Amino acid sequence: MRAVSKVLSLAVLAAVLAACGGGHPHGIPSRFDDVDPYRWRQNAPDTYPVHGIDVSRWQGPIDWHRVAGADVAFAFIKATEGGDVADPLFDHHWRGAAAAGIPAGAYHFYYHCRGGAEQARWFLENAPPRAGTLPPVLDIEWTQSRNCPRRPDAETVRSEARAFIDVVTQAWGKRPIIYTTVDFWEQNELWRLGAYPFWLRSVAGHPQDTYGGNHWTFWQYTGTGRVPGVASDVDLNAFAGSEADWQSWLAAATL
Repeated sequence: MRAVSKVLSLAVLAAVLAACGGGHPHGIPSRFDDVDPYRWRQNAPDTYPVHGIDVSRWQGPIDWHRVAGADVAFAFIKATEGGDVADPLFDHHWRGAAAAGIPAGAYHFYYHCRGGAEQARWFLENAPPRAGTLPPVLDIEWTQSRNCPRRPDAETVRSEARAFIDVVTQAWGKRPIIYTTVDFWEQNELWRLGAYPFWLRSVAGHPQDTYGGNHWTFWQYTGTGRVPGVASDVDLNAFAGSEADWQSWLAAATL
């Protein structure tokens, strides 16, 4: 949230938005109750200057120019899931973000009932390599699908994730970002995959606390954010660094 001072509390932020009619992402927590009170202020989401969203068909059509006007710095857009499902609004979201000048990356939601290489090929069929975009994303977590209740052992999970990553990396010429959740990270020891850009979900605390101090690049801190141009709740994410850090990372990531 570049246009709002880092020191604003939620109450002040709400008042500002009400007075000016909105214009920025909101629902950004300024604290977590279960984090050491000495540390929470310096680690809260609103202390990070660069924020973005991730979307799928569940957000419906989006007014991407309004989103851009809300200081949204990036977007991750769902392209596919499993080995045979494509998000019907992917093209709409992709073209809209590009037209509004928002850097975007495509993501694949992984199902554990198909091999990683097979899912990678499905993803590439629907989200082929494009110049000037954010890296592709592997969203790997436990699914709640009745059609795919499998929970393979950790070694299998990592092996199939590597198979997906290898195929996508070869096609795109850049390493994917890996998105995951706290339980999946811990149970499958995903840090063993190596030094990938990790996008970590943690809605009840800072990744420094919930992921054992492991390195992260993006932090999904809420699923109930509100952004002008998006009619429903939307996930909000912070980039791990300053505005200058973001510009440097973006330049390298979009080559």
